[in-house]
Amino acid sequence: MKWLFLSIIIGVMIGAMVTLFLNILHYGDHTQTLLPFKYYYLLPFALVLSTWLVKKFAPEAEGHGTEKVIESVHKKNGLIDVAVIPVKLFATVLTLFAGGSAGKEGPGAQIGAGGASLFSEFFHFSKKDRKKLVICGISAGFASVFGTPIAGAIFGVEVLFIGLIMYDVLLPSFIAGFAAFYTAQYLGIDYTYFDIRFFNNVSIDIPLILEVILAGVFFGLVSDFTITVLRNFHKNIKRIPINIYLKAFLGGTILVLASYVVGDYYFGLGLGRIETLLNPYLYVSADIPWYDFIVKSFYTAITLGTGGSGGIVTPLFYIGASSGHLFGSLMGDHVALFAALGFVSVLAGATNAPIAAIIMAMEIFGLQVAHYAAISAVISFLITGHRSVFASQILSMRKSDMLDVALGEEVENSNAQMGDKGKNKIQSLRNRLEEKRKLRAEASSRRHKKD
Repeated sequence: MKWLFLSIIIGVMIGAMVTLFLNILHYGDHTQTLLPFKYYYLLPFALVLSTWLVKKFAPEAEGHGTEKVIESVHKKNGLIDVAVIPVKLFATVLTLFAGGSAGKEGPGAQIGAGGASLFSEFFHFSKKDRKKLVICGISAGFASVFGTPIAGAIFGVEVLFIGLIMYDVLLPSFIAGFAAFYTAQYLGIDYTYFDIRFFNNVSIDIPLILEVILAGVFFGLVSDFTITVLRNFHKNIKRIPINIYLKAFLGGTILVLASYVVGDYYFGLGLGRIETLLNPYLYVSADIPWYDFIVKSFYTAITLGTGGSGGIVTPLFYIGASSGHLFGSLMGDHVALFAALGFVSVLAGATNAPIAAIIMAMEIFGLQVAHYAAISAVISFLITGHRSVFASQILSMRKSDMLDVALGEEVENSNAQMGDKGKNKIQSLRNRLEEKRKLRAEASSRRHKKD
């Protein structure tokens, strides 16, 4: 009864706060057209202002948000500075209004976690209860941002550890997620769900299943590529020995200039482009360039690396859908289906949250894609390896028994290496190949002698 009551309160509170955030974003989108010039010309100045706001008032609001929330749960028992809420909200709105390539779920998670932390501090909850309340806040934030209450609740619990779900927080997270979702709906938020017009027959479609398996491998590689781009840009941009505000201005300027070469599709959330990619009528999305997901990865990395504020999940949706569109185009059929599978599979691979991704596929695209999404998302999760866009995730499992990794450590410090079992298997394979080579050489020698 205690957690039923508290979860509902947290869910309603976070749902209302996220509604305010989403309405401000919506208002910002509509006012972009009132400017006498292209809105993304403001990006260099917006990144400078965002950098100043975060550095001055709430350093915890830096970057894509969810990473800092995970870190606070693991290292501070969920304690979050209340200044994060307004700073993150304003900095993200500023970044997205000016065309920064970022998402809205990071602020949603930080608003949810920050609101829950403030609530627990006001009523003097214990550290253990505060941690649980903050996890409920994360789930409520995700559920109300995307309109996926089940996936949002699962994501808030699953994203903290790789290979472990905190079952003691599962029910409170579900309740908080549903309460936040219905609160946002009651307050007027409309969510987007996609009809990709895919209908599955009762008969087993073996060729399609094989294509989905191959797609899972491809999406795992795309996830790994995205993690590499984000991480390397973040590290290398920090090493550039110039003033951070000049760095932010140059980052925005580079993105504006690049738009004259690749187009201006890669600014902002990119929701319009995602809708095009998921359109079941191929002629609508026929002109999507094959390199779409690559450009979006670089735009997101530069935006977040040079001081922009926002989430990472919405860009992952874009990257996944565009890479899935490419894969479907190469296969020659089911293009919208593969775009949908990429949408959730890159999320699963890059964030190590395959269960949430599978459930999200059902909530957004319908039950028809469930089993294909399960295959693709889990393969992508395994192929990505011990890496993540959230470096503070705690590693609780090995993705392969051939590897030795440091369990219980942050994924960034896991140091995955080939274990003895893996080395023995590789050596055994080498020995067999060498034996076959010798046998072929001996057979060839005997034939020459016979001739």
